[in-house]
Amino acid sequence: MKLLESLGMRALRSIDPEAAHGFAIKALQMGVAPAPGTITSDRLRTSIAGIEIANPVGLAAGFDKNATALNGLAKAGFGFFEVGAATPKSQSGNPKPRLFRLTEDQAAINRFGFNNDGMEAIATRLAQRPKDAVIGLNLGANKDSTDRASDFAKVLGHCGAYLDFATVNVSSPNTEKLRDLQGKAALSALLAGVMDTRNGLDRKIPVFLKIAPDLSDAELEEIAEVATEAQLDAVITTNTTLDRSGLRSEHKAEAGGLSGAPLFEKSTRVLARMSELTDGKLPLIGVGGISNAEQAYAKICAGASAVQLYTALVYGGLSLAEEVVRGLDALLERDGFANVADAVGSKRKDWL
Repeated sequence: MKLLESLGMRALRSIDPEAAHGFAIKALQMGVAPAPGTITSDRLRTSIAGIEIANPVGLAAGFDKNATALNGLAKAGFGFFEVGAATPKSQSGNPKPRLFRLTEDQAAINRFGFNNDGMEAIATRLAQRPKDAVIGLNLGANKDSTDRASDFAKVLGHCGAYLDFATVNVSSPNTEKLRDLQGKAALSALLAGVMDTRNGLDRKIPVFLKIAPDLSDAELEEIAEVATEAQLDAVITTNTTLDRSGLRSEHKAEAGGLSGAPLFEKSTRVLARMSELTDGKLPLIGVGGISNAEQAYAKICAGASAVQLYTALVYGGLSLAEEVVRGLDALLERDGFANVADAVGSKRKDWL
């Protein structure tokens, strides 16, 4: 299977990136993608915000925007995965081309702009979800909305019955002025609406917040304060960056959010700082630049209770999920940790 995947990945990297992504989704739908099933051990089993997960390696939002490959992803070895972002109304997103491989940098730049089928279509698919998977939904706002803050609550209210968690995404750089909602007053008001909606659900699922890596320390302090006051269940650190430092690819000047290897250090420092600001009491999910087990482990030791992959799958294939999970188990054993929770934040000071 690894050889076939390697050949397939080579072929996909020779075509348009967005078309290649569509083929990857189709492979999952057809059952021809790697499917190791649930990977777990006593060391790997953990929980985040009260959700029991088989292992702490998840898939970030953006890969399966429209929840069309749920069954395939449930068998791919992830402990949990996040679909979306979903907006109240369907929207086509930004003009193409809007996804660029930066092969020399093991990175990608995207400016999709929350292209998705809308909450009604996505909710219909989530209603048929595999029951043994842990699935979250990234909540977004329509570009033309006159009240973007209310869009997040609207999507949660419509889809919440089918989810294990939901993520408020105010950190995408690809919807104009969306990141303005990370300001203290705006974020407090937005989260109040989302939490009111969550509290009205028959099952009060955890609500997470996804933040940008480009925030100042003062802004991080404000977000930590707001997240605590709003009684959020976790923070995802981080989304893509606008920073282009040190890039070599011909696509380095493209507009959009940069993800992949160049983001690893920056996002991990933000993670460690958020862990420090919340005194390790607010669960964190580490995202950004993870391409191997050692980097996943570094995120956990910096303060993450779980991690998410995405861009590295473009270069390593879906089987990377299993490699990271099994490698993480070996690293925990090597260092004498009985479980993931014991390792969380154990080397936070190294990143501050």
